[in-house]
Amino acid sequence: MSHVELQNICKNFPGVKALDDISFDVKDGEFFVLLGPTGAGKTTTLRTIAGLEHQDSGAILFDGESVDHLTPSDRDVALVFQQYSLYPTMSVYDNLAFPLRSPLRRTSAEEIRKKVEETAEKLRISHLLKRKTAHLSGGEMQRVSIGRAIVRSPRIFLMDEPLSNLDAKLREALRVELQHLQKTQSSTTLFVTHDQIEALTMADRIAVLNQGRIIQVGTPEAIYDQPASTFIAQLVGSPRINLSKSHLEGNIVSITESEVHIPCPLESKLPSDFLVGIRPESIKPDLNGKFCGQLVLAEPLGVETILHIQSGQRILLSLVPGISSYRIGDDVKFDIAVEHIHYFGLDGDRLQS
Repeated sequence: MSHVELQNICKNFPGVKALDDISFDVKDGEFFVLLGPTGAGKTTTLRTIAGLEHQDSGAILFDGESVDHLTPSDRDVALVFQQYSLYPTMSVYDNLAFPLRSPLRRTSAEEIRKKVEETAEKLRISHLLKRKTAHLSGGEMQRVSIGRAIVRSPRIFLMDEPLSNLDAKLREALRVELQHLQKTQSSTTLFVTHDQIEALTMADRIAVLNQGRIIQVGTPEAIYDQPASTFIAQLVGSPRINLSKSHLEGNIVSITESEVHIPCPLESKLPSDFLVGIRPESIKPDLNGKFCGQLVLAEPLGVETILHIQSGQRILLSLVPGISSYRIGDDVKFDIAVEHIHYFGLDGDRLQS
């Protein structure tokens, strides 16, 4: 496995700046997730690392050595795509064996058989080896597609939204399996997704990409607890963060169009007008709470409930465990974990407080 580094990568297509001075590194054995909305430049980044696109400027290094002059086949990377890149007329066995049968690899038939069977066992598809891939389900096809990547032990795995075409339950199951495989094999993996749940649950580190620029790199905890901007705060977290215009009156932070007024955090240097972000789990119903609102909607999800509490003209989302006993129209007293409030400038950038 390899340590991969991108240094100041720029890539332009006609009329579009796809990558704008991209720099980050993926450590040896790390599960690194590139998170961003559609059109952010995630796939272009992956294709550039693989050598399928060539950057206009900057450098790509594997283990400290430039690979810019190497062809895609010489870079020894494995790509797993959203669409299953399988040969439908071949059996699962032959699809898995195909990367090993290259004349350049000189792999014996016995070694191929051993590696294919080991890979199939890891992915729980041993019973499918004789079946044609055209007769597989979507989840089975994606397992085979992942198997084709891991069977030859590449320097780095590049995965481009491989779970997005699967149903929710299968996506969750494969997410767990991919994590287990990556950790047991200590494989260097760059995983691209627009799904913040995949990013938070799978990554060792996350890079948030938007409009071709990296705007924050950090652990899932850092990305969630200390978002660098309102864009990231809104991108990560479900249900969405409560984001409101606010202003400072003396030593009191007042959320616009609401009845929420909280003490200004100690040692803060807030401007007169700014944005406040409050995660729903930081708004906690409490019979002795300092604030009061009215419940206008409840969304029971089984393990938790999302409460929509109206305070003044503003609706605040609160996340509570289990099935809530509150009913629409009830008065709800609540507290806010002020130590977990996020402060942003009107330009969207995080304020230090």
